[in-house]
Amino acid sequence: MSLLRMLFLLLATLPFLAQPGAAQDVTGSADHPLIPRYAGTEIRDYAVNAFDEFLLITGPSLPAGTGAAAYEASQPLEGRVSHFLYRAPMDRSALEVFRNYETALKEAGFETLFTCSKADCGPRFNSLINPGARYNGLIYGDQQRFLAAKLVRPEGDVYVSLYATSFEPEARPFILLDVIEVAPMEARMQVIKASEMEETLARDGRIAIYGILFDFDSAEILPESKEQIDQLAAMLQDSATLQVLIVGHTDGKGAFDYNLSLSQRRAQAVADALAAQGIAADRITPAGAGMVAPVATNRTEEGRAKNRRVEIVELVRN
Repeated sequence: MSLLRMLFLLLATLPFLAQPGAAQDVTGSADHPLIPRYAGTEIRDYAVNAFDEFLLITGPSLPAGTGAAAYEASQPLEGRVSHFLYRAPMDRSALEVFRNYETALKEAGFETLFTCSKADCGPRFNSLINPGARYNGLIYGDQQRFLAAKLVRPEGDVYVSLYATSFEPEARPFILLDVIEVAPMEARMQVIKASEMEETLARDGRIAIYGILFDFDSAEILPESKEQIDQLAAMLQDSATLQVLIVGHTDGKGAFDYNLSLSQRRAQAVADALAAQGIAADRITPAGAGMVAPVATNRTEEGRAKNRRVEIVELVRN
């Protein structure tokens, strides 16, 4: 390695350097309760999102220019995402640290879904696991190893993405660990009462509803949606001549045609739920809008959450 490159990598990672022998966990950080810490490591970066998306890599990376897919296999996940960057002691190898994590995960009941080393992870794996070179230098290690694992639990499955490598300027292991606890988004939107829906429709001709929730990538309505479905049915029962469109909306993630189909299936699921409560089928018309009518930016999770909605639109027939 040239002196210039080494200096660049050293400067790029100054936030992660610590005084020799000093415990330098970042303020407010803590180990995940399911994943023990390798002895002597320090948490150098830490973040927890109560609900976010994560693409779990379950196959080698593909060469550049092979299309939209970056890996032979991957699994999109949603839920609580905990992210850690650990720095290990100087006198340990990335292989030793990685093997210790392998053993700990196995003992905790995790099943390995995919594992690889630098030789067989694929031509772009090191840069894709570290998007945007967030941790400059980690992609240049010569001891790169990766593991994806899954723990099945009654309260929700847990997935682990583990990447270990040696970092050249410090010649010590670093570990990127992401723990994804699969769960539906917490329902924080208040249930809209039947009277409020009726007033809003009379005034605006439409109303957005966020209290009807679905399984991830599914048209199955979650049980916690029952109260909002009941209020919608009550509104339609009180307004016996009202006809409506049930419009499903998705965020901007994923393929256009797929989101259009998903939103149609979700709208149909709501229409079916209303029909089961005695609402005549000719009064409710399901329609999928996919990603074409956002009400917020799709660049943030907060914005995407606002875009994932069901709208009730008054249908006036001349």
